[in-house]
Amino acid sequence: MIAALMLAFTTTISAQNYRTGIGARLGFFNGLSVKHFVNNNNAIEGILNFRWGGAIVTGMYEWQNPIPNAPGFDYYLGVGAHIGFFDEYKWDHDASTIVGADVVIGAEYTFPTAPFTIGLDYKPAFNFIGDNRIWADGLALNLRFNIN
Repeated sequence: MIAALMLAFTTTISAQNYRTGIGARLGFFNGLSVKHFVNNNNAIEGILNFRWGGAIVTGMYEWQNPIPNAPGFDYYLGVGAHIGFFDEYKWDHDASTIVGADVVIGAEYTFPTAPFTIGLDYKPAFNFIGDNRIWADGLALNLRFNIN
């Protein structure tokens, strides 16, 4: 993981083929995703997930680079934080608030002739406030419409 982060910081190859992507995040936590590139290899992503009668808002900073010899495919790594509010939390069926940290590793494909991106990532999270455990169920499919 450290080697991959170092590679993400040191590469100068342009990764993305779009400026902003808006779409759905489908997985254990379903929701909406907006990804915006601040330069060629760095993006910020906002995720709004819905679950247990509430919502989780996540902000991520991501480093994205092309996968060698695989046109249209990129990998990305990122870190971020989340805050969530629930009316019927899964384990105690009571109102709850969570605050924590996230990491992400994933890959995405940008279609060359259509303004769409499809991606798969793994985003575990740890809560510092609220449910103090690692959520290892962060596998999701991302489908985005791209805006240049």
